Amino acid sequence: MPKLRALAIGLILATTPVQAAPVLRVGLVDGSQPCSYRQQGSWSGMAVELWQRVADQEQLPYVLVPRDSAAALLAATRRGELDVAIGCLTMAPERLRNTRFSLPFQESGLAVLTPRNRLDLGVSLLESLLAPDLIRLLLGYVVLIGLLSVAVWRVERRGSKPAEWPVGPKRGFALIFQVLATGPGTNTVVVTSRGHALVLLAYLVRIVSASLLVSYVTINVVRGTQDTANPALRHLNDLAGRRVAVRQGSVSEELLQARNRSGLKPPIQLRELKRVPDADRLLAEGAADAVMADAIQLDYLLAQLPHQRYGLALRDLHPQSQAFAFSPTLSDDIEARINVVLGQLKRDGVVAQLRRQALEKP
Repeated sequence: MPKLRALAIGLILATTPVQAAPVLRVGLVDGSQPCSYRQQGSWSGMAVELWQRVADQEQLPYVLVPRDSAAALLAATRRGELDVAIGCLTMAPERLRNTRFSLPFQESGLAVLTPRNRLDLGVSLLESLLAPDLIRLLLGYVVLIGLLSVAVWRVERRGSKPAEWPVGPKRGFALIFQVLATGPGTNTVVVTSRGHALVLLAYLVRIVSASLLVSYVTINVVRGTQDTANPALRHLNDLAGRRVAVRQGSVSEELLQARNRSGLKPPIQLRELKRVPDADRLLAEGAADAVMADAIQLDYLLAQLPHQRYGLALRDLHPQSQAFAFSPTLSDDIEARINVVLGQLKRDGVVAQLRRQALEKP
């Protein structure tokens, strides 16, 4: 009897269909580079690749469902029409009241893109060259070379005897200073072993100082002027009366609308930005004075453009966490599994790697 009972149970289990995992409806938005966008018939972006890793690891079947804007995407998720909304969705306080979010996977702020002004760019370059740090570096180099010149003068009193040179003592010291500062002619000013040692020391001072100067110019001048687009924009209130393009339903749109409601005069004129790459056309045609979006999106756009006509006037405004969004009808088990994998990928540096790859993509 036990064998017959076990056989019957086995037959029942074998004939009982295994319940398949539900197919998740995953929503996303096109034109949101580098987070999610459609290219040559397939979806790409760091948020899309991040979701694919989560779904593959947890074996979650899904279908991608596009929506027109971030607002429509979140609204459909709240209504249960979508199970998960993916993208670099900002966890703004207004959204936290009625939207369930996943574990945040990155932080990002807003930025404002404006055309460059060549005159302002030149002024910024001049200010960088006259910065106190650069002046102190140059003064330090001059002082060191001056001390070494004094040392050479004293050491060579019984060698090349600079005080007795036909040009005179003052011009002799100036010649030593010039040689130690520039390099050529060191064999004409020293003859003693100590003098040659001081010349070698001056050479080391010269190459180290030159490296520091090049590094300073590269970091503080070149990069600084690349980010300088419009020095007149120092605050969001400086956008008053300007035409600013934003994506519909984005945090940027909500923030600028709040500024207008606070009584900003003249109010900011909002223009629709359907896709982030459209910012180049809107600014070039004069349809907008500035573009406001996530800093990561504008950094991506600047890296893709073949010219350098634009720059970021404001950066890292209102930094907030970004995550996926969940439907209220999504099971707690699936939500927990997604959050665990997101935490693992963030801890292991996969999210940071996907972000770098997205920004470096040609």
